[in-house]
Formats: sequence, C-alpha cells, structure tokens
Amino acid sequence: MKVSLVLPSAYGMRGDVRSILNLASDLAERHEVEVISVRRQKEKPFFAVSDKVRMRSLIDARPGARHLLPRGQMRTEVALWRLLRALKSDVLVTTRPAISVQAARYAPKELLKIAREWGRPAVPGPVQRFYPRLDAVVTATESGREDWERLLEGGPSVHMVPDALPGGLWPRSRMDNRIVATGGRWVATRAYDRLIRAFAIVADKRPDWRLRLYGGGPEERRLRDLVCDLNLHNHVYFMGTTPDLAGEFAKASIVATTSRAETQGMAVLEAMGCGVPVVGFDGARGPAEYIITGYNGVLVPEGQIEMYAAALLTLIDDDRRRRSLAAGALDTASRHGAAEVSALWEGLIGGLR
Repeated sequence: MKVSLVLPSAYGMRGDVRSILNLASDLAERHEVEVISVRRQKEKPFFAVSDKVRMRSLIDARPGARHLLPRGQMRTEVALWRLLRALKSDVLVTTRPAISVQAARYAPKELLKIAREWGRPAVPGPVQRFYPRLDAVVTATESGREDWERLLEGGPSVHMVPDALPGGLWPRSRMDNRIVATGGRWVATRAYDRLIRAFAIVADKRPDWRLRLYGGGPEERRLRDLVCDLNLHNHVYFMGTTPDLAGEFAKASIVATTSRAETQGMAVLEAMGCGVPVVGFDGARGPAEYIITGYNGVLVPEGQIEMYAAALLTLIDDDRRRRSLAAGALDTASRHGAAEVSALWEGLIGGLR
C-alpha cells in the first residue's frame, strides 16, 4: 500500500508535524510512505523521520531557491493542483482544511482520501461543501470527533485516532531534579505568562526549584520582560528550541501546560512518555483530554493562577505522589505509541477500502 501524507510544512516545530512524522515512520516499516510538504523552508525537518519515508516538497522556500512561477498564493495553489491531479497513491491523508478541500476537489476518485483534523476550520463553508467528497475525517480526540460530526452532519464518516508518539525506547525521568518544564510555541494562546506568574508564587516558597521553557515564538520578548519584572531571572530559564523535547522533559519532575485553547496534546503526551506528571488547566481541551487528576497529573480550574501554583507546590512537596502520578503517565502514554496508533490507522484504512 502506498500512503501519501500532505503537510503545509514538514519542516516546522509543531505538534501536528511531530505526530504525522511519527506515524509516517512507523507505517514505512510495512508500506510505501511519502510525506509531501507544500513548503520547504529548511534543509532538514526539525523532527526526526525514518529514512524509509520519502520526503518531497512542492515549493522550495529555502533562501536562494529559484522558481518558475511568481511568488505568492497562486504558485502554491498551482503546485498543489498539479500534485493532486497526478497523484499515484492508494491513500491520501491531508492535514489542513485548505489542503483537504483541494484534495476533495481534484484528487483522483479512486484514491482513498482522509482529512486529519486537530481543530475546527476558521471558515467552515468550503469544508461543508467539499468534505462530503472525502472518504473520512479523522480527529485526535473524542471532543474533536464530536465537533466534526456536528459540522459535517450527513457528510463523510468521522473517526478518532490519537496522535502518535515516536517508537523505540524513551528516556525516563528519575523524578529527583528540582525542575518544572514546559515546551511548545511561544504564542499568545499558549499563555506562558500564566505559568510564569504561577511560578513566581512557587519560587517565593521553594526557591531551589527552577522553571525551564523550551521552544520559541513571537511572545518571547514579552515573556522575558515579565520574568524581569517579577525578578525571576534566577528561577526561570529560556532554553530555546530542541528536536528532542522528550529528552529534556526526562530531566524534569513536573511538566506544566497553561494553554487557553489547546487543541493538540503532543507535549503533554511526550511528558507522560517520559514518566512525568503534568499540571494543566481544565478548560484547555488538549490537556484535559489526557490529564486525569490523581492518576497521571493534576487539572486546575481554568484561569485560577493561585490554585495552579498550589498544585505545583503540592507535587513539589510530595515525592510519593509525584511518583504515583508518573506511573499513571507512563500507562497513558503506552496507548499512544507509534505502533499502536499506526495499527489503528491500518484498521481504519482497511475498513474504508
């Protein structure tokens, strides 16, 4: 079976990219798999991918690259149209509504077409019009499946298949470092400012603990200014980006997430894969899909920063509870391994075909 997976960019630092590359790497052990990146900005993908996966791109956006067509949206649309019309695969998996709409319109009818979705479309009109031509929609969470079933009532079948963690051995936290960690893109919806404010309370009571922030993004300057304003420069560290977030999480004893509108849970799952409990807000749908208070982490009522700080302090002071939650985290992550997730995809594809 030949499987093509299309991403806007396979070279970025995003949870959905990480999940798709993990899936592609495991599927490539048994099938012919290619990852098609609409745009290519870098020489190599940020995340690791198996050398058995064929990588190709439509638009080479690396510095110095030459193009036959003018720059802009037209060039992208023409390149995508040409790809879809000529695609010779058994299964096509698309990962953005804009790409999935084009696949529904132009990909060969005999091709099995599946849209992989993490959030609701910003403009639902084209989705509702063209998605009935697809064979299925796949979401990463149950709440996402329910959303898409309501949106596409009477349209293609909607299924839930979780995100895939990388295969192979995972680093394991020893749970003895006085470190709280977090990772992801530094954008407003991730609300890292709330974590920094909560950690100010923690640092005042437990000054020997440190907060490490991994990632990068447009909020960096504002977050650094906040750390300075709160006099946390000896307690909060900006660690930059890393393709091995799991390896960094394994150095921590707690992982924190404070997103306001999380739709993906890759960072949460990667933390659990390292045996680290996670503290999050109950209103953020991504973390709330995976975190179970008292089993693998702690959920705090949305927006309650002082309660969030209290939850961190409780885990900091209770080594036995941290280790108990770590065991639950490992059990949760075991259901998201690449082999388990790709088997679900193979079963779904077999049923659709």
